[in-house]
Amino acid sequence: MSAVTLQPPISEGQPPRKRFTRTEVEEMLQAGLFAGQRFELIAGDLIDKSGQNPPHAYTIRVLLIWLSRIFGAERVQVQLPIEAGIADQESSLPEPDLAVLAELKPDYRRRHPRGDELLLLIEVADTTVRYDATIKRDLYARAGVPEYWVVDVTGRKLIVHRGLTENRFQEVFTLSDQDNASPESRSDLSIAVSAILP
Repeated sequence: MSAVTLQPPISEGQPPRKRFTRTEVEEMLQAGLFAGQRFELIAGDLIDKSGQNPPHAYTIRVLLIWLSRIFGAERVQVQLPIEAGIADQESSLPEPDLAVLAELKPDYRRRHPRGDELLLLIEVADTTVRYDATIKRDLYARAGVPEYWVVDVTGRKLIVHRGLTENRFQEVFTLSDQDNASPESRSDLSIAVSAILP
């Protein structure tokens, strides 16, 4: 009797996934299902945000200090939610590593800031550069974020997105650790990219 090697079935795609809505996630939170866990809702997926390695945490800390000096500590958010654009609101509630508010509004007692109410949004990436530079880039563009930075810790570079037009960043460029970076809203002040990298 000869042995026959079975081949996996040919599949046209991925198995069905459960996409969560913001309402469902809020109900699960109220029921205590995620006690002690950190995550963000992106396009219906719950993305685990627990645990940061020291280089990731270091970069956030350095950027927080620098941005607080420029804009004031009250206008810099660290890992707090922002509202997604209208088309994404029911399936996404991102929590970027850093966000600079254009102004501190009393409205924020009742709602999260919108993307168009920010000056700058930053994600620090050590293992998620591709995700942050594609999926999150597009999510933030649709939300109206005027400037978006991805700090590539492993690649030792900064990817800058600007020139938002029709929900797309028209200007994207990469700065090496030999360059200086400035927020577009404060181009008179800069920081060495090497200073924000561990």
